[in-house]
Amino acid sequence: MNKIRATITGLDAYLPEYILTNEELSQMVDTSDEWIMQRVGIKERRILKDPSKATAFMVSEAAKKLLNKKKVSPSEIDLVICATTTPDMQFPSTACLACDNLGIKNAWAFDIQAACSGFIYALETASKFVESGQYKKVLLLAGDKMSSIVDYTDRNTCPLFGDAGTALLLEPTTEELGVMDHLFFSDGAGRDFLYLKAGGSLNPSSFETVKAREHFVYQEGKTVFKFAVSNMADVSVEMMNRHHLTPETIDWLVPHQANLRIIDAVGRRMGLPPEKVMINISRYGNTTSATIPLCLWENEKELRKGGNLILAAFGGGFTWGAMYLKWAYDTL
Repeated sequence: MNKIRATITGLDAYLPEYILTNEELSQMVDTSDEWIMQRVGIKERRILKDPSKATAFMVSEAAKKLLNKKKVSPSEIDLVICATTTPDMQFPSTACLACDNLGIKNAWAFDIQAACSGFIYALETASKFVESGQYKKVLLLAGDKMSSIVDYTDRNTCPLFGDAGTALLLEPTTEELGVMDHLFFSDGAGRDFLYLKAGGSLNPSSFETVKAREHFVYQEGKTVFKFAVSNMADVSVEMMNRHHLTPETIDWLVPHQANLRIIDAVGRRMGLPPEKVMINISRYGNTTSATIPLCLWENEKELRKGGNLILAAFGGGFTWGAMYLKWAYDTL
C-alpha cells in the first residue's frame, strides 16, 4: 500500500482594503520611504481598520472564498487549524470562531502559535492528521492582525507589519506529492530579542502595563536579523542536501517575508537565482503567519504539479524551520 501524503489542493486569501504607505508612516514617525526600503524592502502594507473585526474575520473571509472555489461544503471539513500570533481573544481559539463564521459543525478546531514560523508548524501538524488516514479534508487557516500589537510611535517596528488572512485545503493522496519532509527547531533564549511583554499570565494586563506600552511588539533588530539569516539559510541548505536537491531542481524558495535582505541572503546561500525566490514583501510587509501562504496564493498560476518547493521561516521564540513540498496541481 502506497504511503498517504497530505497535499495542498487549494488556497485563497483576504487582504484588507486600507493601504498604509511609507509616505503616510513618515507623517507619523521620523522615517522615510528611502529609509524603510533600504532597511527592509517594504513599500506598503494592508491594515484592517474596522475595530469590530480581527484575525478570525480575515481567515474566515479567505476560507469562504476557498470553499466556494473548491465547491466544498462546510459539513465536509474534518479539522480546522489556525496559525496566528494575534488571536481575537485568549479563548476561545480563533479556529473555533472561524468555524462559527463558516458554519463548520462537524470538525474540531485549535490554534497554533509559533510567531512567524506558525504557518509551517501548522502545515506539518495538519499533514500528520491527513497522513493518519482518518482526516480527508483539513482546513488550514493562517492570519494575523499585526496592526493590533504594533506601536505606531516606534519607527523601528511600525513599518514592518501588515494584516492578512489565508486559507488552505489539505487532502490525502497516494502520489509522491505534497508535504515530503520538514526540519524544525526552537530556542527559547530568543525570547529576549523578540517578544510582546504583557498580556500573558506572567505579566497580566493592568493599568501599569498599558501605561508602560508593554502590549506592543518589541524587537532587537540586529540580533534577530543575524539569527534569521543564519538559521533560515542553514536549515534550507540542509533540506536540499537531505533530498539531493540542487538549484536546478528546486522550482521555488518560498520564504517568510520579514526583510528583503534576509530573503536575498537565504536565496544566495542556496545558490538560487532571484527568479526562483517568491517575494511580495514590498506590497504587504510582514503579515507573520500569513506571509508564506500569501506568496503561494499570489503565484498559484506559476506553480506546476510535481514542482519542488522549499518553504522557510524564522520567528519569535526563536522558532525556525524549512519544509520540502512537492506541489500537487496545475492551475488553469
